[in-house]
Amino acid sequence: MSELVADRISVAFAGLKALSEVDLKVASGQIVGLMGPNGAGKTTLVNVLTGFQPPTAGAVLLDGAPLSGPKPHLLRRRGIARTFQGGRLFRDLLVIDNLEVTGIGLGQSRSAAIAEARAMLDWVGIAHLANRIAGTLPYTDERRVAIGRALMGRPAFILLDEPAAGMSGQEAADLSALIRRIAREMGCGVLLIEHNVGLVLDLCDHIVVLDSGAVIETGDPAFIRASEKVRHAYMGTAADTHMPVLEVGQ
Repeated sequence: MSELVADRISVAFAGLKALSEVDLKVASGQIVGLMGPNGAGKTTLVNVLTGFQPPTAGAVLLDGAPLSGPKPHLLRRRGIARTFQGGRLFRDLLVIDNLEVTGIGLGQSRSAAIAEARAMLDWVGIAHLANRIAGTLPYTDERRVAIGRALMGRPAFILLDEPAAGMSGQEAADLSALIRRIAREMGCGVLLIEHNVGLVLDLCDHIVVLDSGAVIETGDPAFIRASEKVRHAYMGTAADTHMPVLEVGQ
């Protein structure tokens, strides 16, 4: 079983701590949620795990070995893939070309990349978008294409940064089913960073909650749902009795 580990990760910008000794672990086939209010440090942690941001202290470990300073494209070749909040597709290219160029970047021949791109679009359920210009897609379709692109080369881990943003309830439910398939059928470890608390509680095996750059709670969904610390982080007072956005898709 493969493991991606954040070991006591700290990040400081101009003396201000964005992350403080954060621990997190994702294993093959596991869906781990990363929650927290705006500014908690979620995207900063993802940037550290994928090589876009060096940690000030701590280490990222892949199967027990430290990843010291590799570039994002090298981590991608080692099986750590991600999506971005803004999609970041090649907007002037066809959807299938977005996936094809990723395969080529991973070292595949053009014919192999095209074959996998077609198969991946079909697997994700968006084969009908193959010949659309990426920049003409609705926002939610951009997210699905970005996930398909990230799955090229069958990575060991995929980190999804706010994949449900802007989705309707049905679209979020479809996304939930896709994420389950990614973990179950591909054996991929999934880190889900998401403001839709209901989606995280419904999907994840384990959840880590950040607030002001530090882990305030970690555990299974039932434990997180009952946590006064988590309520306080989201609602501003431990006296509140209801977590926000409990229903998937809201």
